[in-house]
Amino acid sequence: MTREELLRAYRDMLLIRRFEEKAGQLYGMGLIGGFCHLYIGQEAVVVGMQMCIKPGDQVITSYRDHGHMLACGMDPRGVMAELTGRIGGYSKGKGGSMHMFSIEKGFYGGHGIVGAQVSLGTGLAFANWYRGNDHVCLTYFGEGASNQGQVYESFNLAALFKLPVVYIIENNKYGMGTSVERASASKDLSKNGAPWGIPGEQVDGMDVIAVKEAGERAVAYCRAGNGPYLLEMKTYRYRGHSMSDPAKYRTREEVQRMREQRDCIETARKRLLEMGLDEAALKKVDDEVKAIVQDAADFAQASPEPPESELWTDVLVEEEGR
Repeated sequence: MTREELLRAYRDMLLIRRFEEKAGQLYGMGLIGGFCHLYIGQEAVVVGMQMCIKPGDQVITSYRDHGHMLACGMDPRGVMAELTGRIGGYSKGKGGSMHMFSIEKGFYGGHGIVGAQVSLGTGLAFANWYRGNDHVCLTYFGEGASNQGQVYESFNLAALFKLPVVYIIENNKYGMGTSVERASASKDLSKNGAPWGIPGEQVDGMDVIAVKEAGERAVAYCRAGNGPYLLEMKTYRYRGHSMSDPAKYRTREEVQRMREQRDCIETARKRLLEMGLDEAALKKVDDEVKAIVQDAADFAQASPEPPESELWTDVLVEEEGR
């Protein structure tokens, strides 16, 4: 990865981190309601993978999705306004955290039903195969969803038709409150596609360079018409499963150790300094990101709530003559 590429990755990871910290703050103030799943700690996964795809490719994920939206290039203002239930949001304030989409940016949603997005992502890849284009679908899911039946059904179909889909398991070690060690008989999730002949590899998901390198191999494999590919990203979330999770199933020392020794942003920062970038340049990036996030928060709070008339819009599509 060149210095310019790493600087861009650093900036994108920092944007996600600061955005999620602000979202957590607004949740604590009561400005965001319902469920809120933060991506803090896992930023290298989506940023590294996004560097491997091109316009026309698709991204679909689970409910821990704000980072994916930002990495796809969706407007932080629209994302934050949706989180706060305002009319300026991507779904006019009616969808919240789990119901934002952008066809323009190739983002097909964060989905609340565990594992459901795997079937949908396979369907997107099927559409690419059927149309004969060279687009690839990145389908993200957590280790907690990795043993869902619909996941294996999707693997079977993707392998059977050689569909262009990269399955990405974001293994952050804890599905809700249960360690993967207790919940999965398979200890190497990258091999879960082996019965269908799907190649897989484990990746250091806390290293954006390692993610990008593995992602490029996977995307090239799929784009060449070879069928699906499976990546297990070994990552870690610093916050609870959602904002309502006290995370008593792990020690504070474990979280602090990961922050101090394995943080993806701090690792990228040290590499940039070693590559000759100075502290002033990094401070400029940090200031720019903080300004973007504060602007998004200000926009969200200034945007009005949707009027009651919006209850009846976007409910169904009416065809002409019917």
